[in-house]
Order: sequence, then C-alpha cells, then structure tokens
Amino acid sequence: MLNTLKQAIHTYIDRTAGDAEGRFETPLPALSVSRVTHPVMPNHMIYRPTICVVVQGAKEIMVGDRVLQYGEMQSLIVTFEVPALGQITKASKEEPYIGLNIDFDVAILRDVMEAMEQPPRPASDSAAGVFVQNFDGVLADCVLRLVRLADTPKAIPVLYPAIMREICYWLLTGPNAAEVSKLALPGSHIRRMTDAIHLLRENFATPVRIEQLASVAHMSPSSFHQHFKQLTAMTPLKYQKNMRLLEARRLMVSDGASVATAAYQVGYESASQFSREYSRMFGTPPKRDAMERKELPMVTAA
Repeated sequence: MLNTLKQAIHTYIDRTAGDAEGRFETPLPALSVSRVTHPVMPNHMIYRPTICVVVQGAKEIMVGDRVLQYGEMQSLIVTFEVPALGQITKASKEEPYIGLNIDFDVAILRDVMEAMEQPPRPASDSAAGVFVQNFDGVLADCVLRLVRLADTPKAIPVLYPAIMREICYWLLTGPNAAEVSKLALPGSHIRRMTDAIHLLRENFATPVRIEQLASVAHMSPSSFHQHFKQLTAMTPLKYQKNMRLLEARRLMVSDGASVATAAYQVGYESASQFSREYSRMFGTPPKRDAMERKELPMVTAA
C-alpha cells in the first residue's frame, strides 16, 4: 500500500508538473499533494482544519510551546485555525518528502456523525485540537483512491463525496474520535472557539477586547482565556500578533508593500515596534526577510 501510494503521487506530479517540486493543487476541492527534495526551514503559516499526511520523509510543527513530530504514514490533524511554525525535516533527492493535505469538509463530517448509530462523544475538556495520528490500513486505502481520482475529473462529483465520507467515518471511529467530533458539533468548545477565532482573524488589524471574544464563544472572559490557551497553546493577544505579522509578511513578499505600509495595514501604529516584533518572530528584520523570501523557490512545509 505504501509504495503504491508513493507511486501514485509521483505519477500525478510528474504528469501535471514535470520534475518540479513544491505543493500542488488537484482537481479535487480538498486535496493537494507535495514533493520536496530537501529539508525546508521553519515557516510560519496559518493552519486551517486539515489532515496533513506524510507518505515519505518527516515533518515538525510548533504550536505555541508544543512541538509535534510526524513521519511516514502518520498524519497531523488540525481541527481549528491556528498560526504555527512548520518545517520538513527529512527529504533528499534520493528519497524526497512526499505528502498530501486533505481539508476537512465539516458538512460531510457532520452528515456522517448523524448517520452513525453510536456517534463518538466529544471529550469534555478543551484538549489541544492539533495532534498526530497513524494513517494506515483503511485510511491509507481511502487516500490512495482519492489521489487516483484526481486523474479522472469527470468522476470527482460522483465519487469524491463517498470517499470523503469514508475518511470521516474512520476518523470518527478511530483513537482520536472524541477530538475530531468536536469539529462537527455546533455547541462544542472547538466550534464556539472557532467562531471567536474567526472574529479575531477578520478583525486582526484592530484592537479586539477579550470580553467581545468571550461573548461570541458564550463564555466568561476568564473561562474563554483558559480554553483559548488550552486549545491554541497561546493567549488571544499572542494569536492576534502572530496573525498580524504573518499578514504583514505576505503583503511585503506578495504585494511588494514597504515595511511601513505593511505595519500600518496590519494595525501597528509604530513601525519600530513592528520591526522589533517581526524580528523576534521571524529571526530577521522585515525588509531583509521579505527580500530573501522573494528569491526563494515556492516550497512550503504545509
């Protein structure tokens, strides 16, 4: 199964992108595949609810102060939006990193839960919604069929929902079912925290009061702060700061914005404060970092 899955991804990338490397979208709405021939340095990015599967090689992610490592036929499962530091730690020309990302379809996940005779009970605590799980057996078979489906676009509308239902079913009956199920339940901590995170993301350039976020999550400010930190491994203020700095980097690299322009657009009143916090997060001043990233090939660790 493992070698067959590797070959299927290699074949798809060879056919659609030649000998290029990086992350490639597919005709399927939720699937992207990756091939990289060298380790990728730590890269800050926003992780959205997704399943990141390593087929060959290894990766590492840092969420707040938590570090998770995962390798061949293991997956990182993310059940909420979170800024994180990800990197590919094992890759070479002889054995390139090969992986794929499957975005969660919450509607399908919810539909599968409603059809189950005994759906999983969400865990009562607010455990971190980012974890590593083995991705073999029936899950690997589903992923193989999903990759092969990318070669037959006309079949996607008919077969894609069925395969995604299978993936959701096996996750909802697996070792982390209690965590995955939270993504589908409107009243769960993750769903309520996600509503607050969406508000924070949409208004990251303006001050947002903790009371406002807590109200959206239907919690007291103290309870919200505690649950937020348990879930994201950072405070709401730190989360917002990371969002601002990530968007500023995008503005400078992709849109050619100056340091001052990027700083003001993401909510900083002081360019010098922006430069200090940017250097602290990314390890280099903003202008130099933007210039260096423009010269790098488009390879991500996501």
